[in-house]
Amino acid sequence: MFFYIRRYLLWGLLAVAFMCGEVCMDLMQPKLMSRIVDEGVMGLGTGGSDMGIIAHLGLWMLGCVVLGCFCGSMNTVFVNLAGQHAGNEIRKDCFARILSLSFSQVDAAGTGTLITWVTNDVTQVENMLSQFIRGLVRTSCLLVGSAFFMYQLHHAFGLLIVIALPLLVLIMGTILHLTNRSFLALQTELDAINRILSEDIAGIRIIKACVREAYEKRRFGRANEALLTTQLHVLVLFALMNPLVNLVMGTLVVLVLWQGGQMAAAGMIRPGLVIAAISYTMTMLMGVMMLVMLFQTISRGLASWKRLRALLRMEPAIRDGAHDVPPGRGEVRFEHVSFGYHSGQEILHDINLVIHPGEHVAIMGATGTGKTTLLSLIPRFYEVTEGRVLVDGVDVRDYRLSSLRGRIAFALQRSELFTATMAENIRWGQEDASFDEVRRAAAIAQAEAFIRRQPHGFDAMVAERGTSLSGGQKQRLAIARAVLRRAEIRIFDDSTSALDLRTEARLCAALDREDAGVTRITVAERIVSARHADRIVLLEHGRIAADGTHEELLQTSALYRSLYDSQLGEEAKDHEG
Repeated sequence: MFFYIRRYLLWGLLAVAFMCGEVCMDLMQPKLMSRIVDEGVMGLGTGGSDMGIIAHLGLWMLGCVVLGCFCGSMNTVFVNLAGQHAGNEIRKDCFARILSLSFSQVDAAGTGTLITWVTNDVTQVENMLSQFIRGLVRTSCLLVGSAFFMYQLHHAFGLLIVIALPLLVLIMGTILHLTNRSFLALQTELDAINRILSEDIAGIRIIKACVREAYEKRRFGRANEALLTTQLHVLVLFALMNPLVNLVMGTLVVLVLWQGGQMAAAGMIRPGLVIAAISYTMTMLMGVMMLVMLFQTISRGLASWKRLRALLRMEPAIRDGAHDVPPGRGEVRFEHVSFGYHSGQEILHDINLVIHPGEHVAIMGATGTGKTTLLSLIPRFYEVTEGRVLVDGVDVRDYRLSSLRGRIAFALQRSELFTATMAENIRWGQEDASFDEVRRAAAIAQAEAFIRRQPHGFDAMVAERGTSLSGGQKQRLAIARAVLRRAEIRIFDDSTSALDLRTEARLCAALDREDAGVTRITVAERIVSARHADRIVLLEHGRIAADGTHEELLQTSALYRSLYDSQLGEEAKDHEG
């Protein structure tokens, strides 16, 4: 954490300096009050009451208050500058680290946990930093200063403080130790709530369509109950600490009053010193109560920092290569490739496949045979378990990730859109593209017509996650984004599943014209989407079961023929005609 604090160390030091100034002004006031009582009111040592002394010392007290307020205000300014900027840096680094993680690491963490890390956990650390500088430093200085001045007033008062402080440290240290694990559990339970919330908001339509509201309420309720149980456990511990601290401090106040009264009655000290001792004791009491409140914030912040530190120390599973991808032909080669998401559970087995430059290859197979997984290995979304993937004769692990992925255009299985205009969503494929290029890409993707029908055309806003568009419209925007990208390899992962056959036929014809010389790889569930490819690769149980043209596979592959008959039947014959 010091790495982030040291960047704003000057602001932190200024905050501490102003805080020390504020504390000094606060600690001066009981001594001035003592002199006002002894010298001004009772006239001890001056021969009688003296309004001049009262006015003089009163002005000094007023000056201390004004200067203390100024120091306190400046402390707040610099505390917030240091805390918020440090939190901002932590948040940016956490977000950058998440973006650097592999798909498998993101999948393992889960959306809810990632959101909690970047939002709630960082906020808890910000609060801890601010409270540490503002609250803990102030309280510690008040406690130490009050104890010092009480010892100066009389060593008997100092002895009482020496007895009380270790008891307070023992009580609060024990509670802090007990609550630390609970706060870690609390953040984990917040992860679960965020995960359920994000899933249910994203899937609200299917929840309503399947009438699953009651089930989801129960699921959320269970997670919420777990959070409540942990929160109550923490509150009980802090509730236990409060009376113990109050008991110690209350006893201290009574002992100071009793000891001071005895000594004042015996003429050992002046009455003003007793008032000062009581004032310092009350200052300590308020400081301890503030410390009790701070402990919850600091405990929670430390628990959050442990989680953030684990994230920031997490090494990306996929390491960057050393070389840029040179301009090439777009050849893709799989050599004895095997892959599994979990150890011992392979999805792909000994894949050997060459996709030639400018070739259009369709990958087909039943659901779960590894079609999407196979294509995800080309841009290194996942790392092969065995074998290697080559682009233009070079292992993809030797390429820089940004360079490799910059040469590949994607239209993924799930059409991800962003809260931006239609044009901006398409321009994600090529940030520097002109409007004419955007319009042309939309026309090729068969998206221009429906975009033009929007009230603001290409400037129409897309709702969050594309909820304002139909499935087919979202797919066409995603395809336009891929078409716009100046790439040597284009990957279409079942990206036409929501299109009708006529629109898909026009799209395929437009892509054939546009992608002359570009390597195109298509994942398809429907034979009508794959039949016009140069080659069709059929996967079964994670292995290549057949490879050839549509006509060749009809003659040589019983599996392909079975798919053909089950999907199309008479419709296939009509389509062929």
